[in-house]
Amino acid sequence: MLLSEAWKRYQQDKKIEGYSSLTLKTCCFQYNLLLRFFGDFDMNEFNTDRLKEYLILSGDHLKPSSLGHRVRCVKSLFRSSHEEGYILKNPAAKLKEPKLGKRIPKFLSELEIEHLREACQTPMEKALFEFMYSTGCSIGEVVKLNREDIDFQMNSVIVQGKGDKEREVYFNTRCSILVKKVFR
Repeated sequence: MLLSEAWKRYQQDKKIEGYSSLTLKTCCFQYNLLLRFFGDFDMNEFNTDRLKEYLILSGDHLKPSSLGHRVRCVKSLFRSSHEEGYILKNPAAKLKEPKLGKRIPKFLSELEIEHLREACQTPMEKALFEFMYSTGCSIGEVVKLNREDIDFQMNSVIVQGKGDKEREVYFNTRCSILVKKVFR
């Protein structure tokens, strides 16, 4: 099976599985790089060494996290093609992702937080800042919220994160006061 045919089927399968359009877009970018590097090759006549050569030559300028993403996309495409029976063996099965260093989380000092509080000018800005600060919610999670979802008795709300995963978050009294001023 040609790479281009495998990609079409892979893309259809992932849409059916509910992959986000952004995930498919990033995989498509990786597919196009692979296609540009090798051309539209027969996947059954491919081996692990050629994939390693591709990753070394095309990824020498990449950070380990970006190279890891490239490896995951290639592995996923080949694994899917193998599992569906389009190719006899999976040359990407033995590929390993690069080791990533552990990053120390960055956080704001109390002084920086107070400066941000002072910079808020409108009641809405103050409520949004305090809500995000006290709950740890992302902008995307806050955008999806409805007023009716906020439980002021428990100072909590259920938010939808990535992949429509729900989680309950709690906010402090200061946040509750500011949010009530804006939304009631």
